[in-house]
Amino acid sequence: MGDRIYLDHAATTYTKPEVLEEMLPYFTKQYGNPSSVHSFGRESRKAMDLARERTAKALNANPNDIFFTGSGTEADNWAVKGAALANRKKGNHIITTTIEHHAVLHTCNYLEQNGFDVTYLPVDEYGIVDAEQVRNAITDQTILVSVMTANNEIGTIQPIKEIGAITREKGVLFHTDAVQAIGSVPIDVDDMNIDLLSLAAHKFYGPKGIGALYIRKGVKAQQMLHGGAQERNRRAGTENLPAIVGLGKAIEMAALDIPGHNARLEALRNRLITGILSTVEHARLNGHPEKRLSGNVNFCFEFIEGEALLLSLDIKGIAGSSGSACTSGTLDPSHVLLAIGLPHEIAHGSLRLTLGEQNTQEEIDYVLEVLPQLVQRLREMSPLFNQQKGGQIFV
Repeated sequence: MGDRIYLDHAATTYTKPEVLEEMLPYFTKQYGNPSSVHSFGRESRKAMDLARERTAKALNANPNDIFFTGSGTEADNWAVKGAALANRKKGNHIITTTIEHHAVLHTCNYLEQNGFDVTYLPVDEYGIVDAEQVRNAITDQTILVSVMTANNEIGTIQPIKEIGAITREKGVLFHTDAVQAIGSVPIDVDDMNIDLLSLAAHKFYGPKGIGALYIRKGVKAQQMLHGGAQERNRRAGTENLPAIVGLGKAIEMAALDIPGHNARLEALRNRLITGILSTVEHARLNGHPEKRLSGNVNFCFEFIEGEALLLSLDIKGIAGSSGSACTSGTLDPSHVLLAIGLPHEIAHGSLRLTLGEQNTQEEIDYVLEVLPQLVQRLREMSPLFNQQKGGQIFV
């Protein structure tokens, strides 16, 4: 294989040519401020309205309920902090899970330091939260439940519709971090009883630095940025028009054929999973075997360090990750892998390979040719492997 192979689409995707093409005029020709009243501004406002409509259509939402942000992280912060602060008089209890993205977990930690109580629900061995656990955790002080649609590390898809039915019945707001799910999981905010939803364009072949938050009409969420009257007085700051246009085009394309997209990626994903399980001993697939994102493959390999494997793969031209790109600088094992019950020494040996639309069967076969050799070479250098050769820490 002469070319490099990119298998880190959960971290970010490339921007599709069709998306970039639609963005380009808004850098050099139609560059007016959408808040300006002149013709340049009106043209920009029209483009922004179209992006809002496209985003809303992909979620079966009302365009007036879509607000553009600078990232998925900002959208998560706004949803959780904003809803908590705006509804503080009703109660101070928030429910989330132990496997959320740090954009939600760290926000909840912040709120705990400021007078809120947070319940972190556990997940099962596959990373799924039980909807009935959500019901049982709700008290008369609960104001918000936040559960991600699909996990960014292990790919597990959560029972969002069931959780939404429970929160609606109980009169509690429901937020879902759908950053990793758009384009792979069909989302209908009405059918799923979602009150707030976060997304980010760079996860579905759009530009970086742009996200959106869906806030259902009537839901109170205190604004985080103060200054101008942009986004209908709810999010100050001059809108990033080229990126907003890109998000609108990218989400329209992502929602066009989700079943077809998933069928193609699942075939490659299953080939990779089956190949690894049949050629590498002491390998554990993380996440649910079926209720998982179509492009997600996450393994732990006994007796080796994930970082060493990543570097070895990179030398061979294969780009993967050991978990969330947002925590790649830390030596701590993944909080998600610990939450599904893995011990530290096993969690350290993790590898996440996430597939995208340009990956081919030939690339998967190359990975299956290279990966077992690399794992074996690293194990032979491991004192732990030499001590416990023939033994097995997990099944």
